[in-house]
Amino acid sequence: MKTTIKQMEQQFASDNYSGICPEAMAAMQEANRGSAQSYGDDPWTARATELFRELFETDCEVFFAFNGTAANSLALSSLCQSYHSVVCAVSSHVETDECGAPEFFSNGSKLLTLPSEDGKIEPAALLELAHRRSDIHFPKPKVVTLSQSTETGRVYTVAELQALSTAARGLKMNFHMDGARFANACAGLNCSPAEITWKAGVDVLCFGGTKNGMAMGEAIVFFDKKLATDFDYRCKQAGQLASKMRFLAAPWIAMFESSAWLRNAAHANACAQRLVQRIQHKEGIHILFPVESNAVFVQAPPSSLEALRALGWQFYTFIGSGARFMFSWDSSLERVDQLAEDILRIPC
Repeated sequence: MKTTIKQMEQQFASDNYSGICPEAMAAMQEANRGSAQSYGDDPWTARATELFRELFETDCEVFFAFNGTAANSLALSSLCQSYHSVVCAVSSHVETDECGAPEFFSNGSKLLTLPSEDGKIEPAALLELAHRRSDIHFPKPKVVTLSQSTETGRVYTVAELQALSTAARGLKMNFHMDGARFANACAGLNCSPAEITWKAGVDVLCFGGTKNGMAMGEAIVFFDKKLATDFDYRCKQAGQLASKMRFLAAPWIAMFESSAWLRNAAHANACAQRLVQRIQHKEGIHILFPVESNAVFVQAPPSSLEALRALGWQFYTFIGSGARFMFSWDSSLERVDQLAEDILRIPC
């Protein structure tokens, strides 16, 4: 008997709710026609790597992982020893949502958090923390990591990245970027990927594909190739070396060659702007953070948020107690408008 699974109405609680975009799906189907060598020794992996180098305008090393937790944690573990520390924002994903994976894969490198109201970290705070203690009894700061865009949807400008890079270099620290929504940052800033990574001083980027329209898959991009020494062994040991690597690599080819990666991000960002423009003037509603990517955080009385849930809307309130709405490549404009109408008609 065939099982029929009912599809849910489109929700904006997470951009992970979205499906696979047509370009990525077609690429996987094309890679599925016949046999290919395993463990990355296939033409799709080679071509995807070439395209990353073209996109970033530099000779970088590229590795493919199944998910962001592995990508971030393995990248950070390659940048420091167990007696080092990693500096991040208190709300960063590596601190709040990786279940201790960065510490696990680095054999104990400690995460040191910086206070931040909007997910961004400041050079002054980084310098203050690094100079607070320099004795041998304290883990030595070795890496600074940031999220682009941040967990609140903020985007670091080129100047902000350069300032952080300058501070990190002065402290002899490496610079890592969690780019789960890197495409959204590129679209929001209208900058090239190179401008907001290696040209601004970033050593390693974890480029997110999952939230950008792929079924799965993140790319770890080393701009300083010396830092990638033996990284393939880390991937294997961590269970991230895909035997059928072409299915992780092929979607990137289609995403880059068709520019879907940027088009998808631009659409998601536009949906966020569409919602905020509709609701921002309603009395009792406050937009918690500037809308710079694909996220909107709506602060409203608890009773209003419960009324919104009663209308069938799903959302999280784990940052600032505001309702978080995340938009993706397939977000329906009609559904965005329906959400706006429901927010406008609930009592506040």
